[in-house]
Amino acid sequence: MITNLLAVAGEAAPQNQFGFLEAMEQGGIIAWSIFAVLVIMSVGSFYILFTKLFEQRKIMSQYDNVRSQFWRANTLDEGAKKLDSNSAWRQLVDDAVKARETHTKMGDNLEAHDWLHGSLARSEASINARLAGGLPFLATVGATAPFVGLLGTVIGIYRALINIGLAGSASIDKVAGPVGEALIMTAIGLLVAVPAVLAYNWLQSRNKRIAERLSGFSTDLLANISSNGAVRPAVMTATSTQAAAKSATTATASKPATTGTTTTTTTTRK
Repeated sequence: MITNLLAVAGEAAPQNQFGFLEAMEQGGIIAWSIFAVLVIMSVGSFYILFTKLFEQRKIMSQYDNVRSQFWRANTLDEGAKKLDSNSAWRQLVDDAVKARETHTKMGDNLEAHDWLHGSLARSEASINARLAGGLPFLATVGATAPFVGLLGTVIGIYRALINIGLAGSASIDKVAGPVGEALIMTAIGLLVAVPAVLAYNWLQSRNKRIAERLSGFSTDLLANISSNGAVRPAVMTATSTQAAAKSATTATASKPATTGTTTTTTTTRK
């Protein structure tokens, strides 16, 4: 008897199938289009993240070579040969040398310092602009992806309400399922936006550190050219740093200790 009642109840219960695919099928071409846009945004964001990260790591690794090898050369032309031909540091050196040669043809109509400073500033700006390429896309994705997902949710809820109105039933099982499926699009939009915002902030902070190093190297080049090679930064490698630290430790250990003994001299008056 109990078995028969359970069987009848099971047959009478509504067979509602809920899930992502079911929600997309109910949404039709509009839901699939919005989902495709979110997928493109996500793929583009991760592509920009990895490509820009690789580019930044390459520039930072080349900076160590600049500090340890470039300034050991006698001239800028000789030092430029030690740098990678397509590196940002090589571009700064080439632009500085070219600006120096150009100024010799201009005579005294313009100060050499001003001309070199402007040329190096333009070179830095072009490098920074290249490093910032793709970041506006990340910012756009982070700002618009939640609203694109919300658009899918609004359309899904609208369709669910239309179907509920046509069915003439507003029970909880008829409302909760379609509305819950529609909210999936908002969740997808947030999953796309959050990594894009994090990637944008992280890459932007790394670009600022690179810009500081570019500015410092540019200043060193300007000082070197203006002084005809007399001014150049100190070159400190890992070996020289360890040697300096060892020398300082040895000097400290060999220094005689001083005590706080006070000597008093007594003068006797006759």
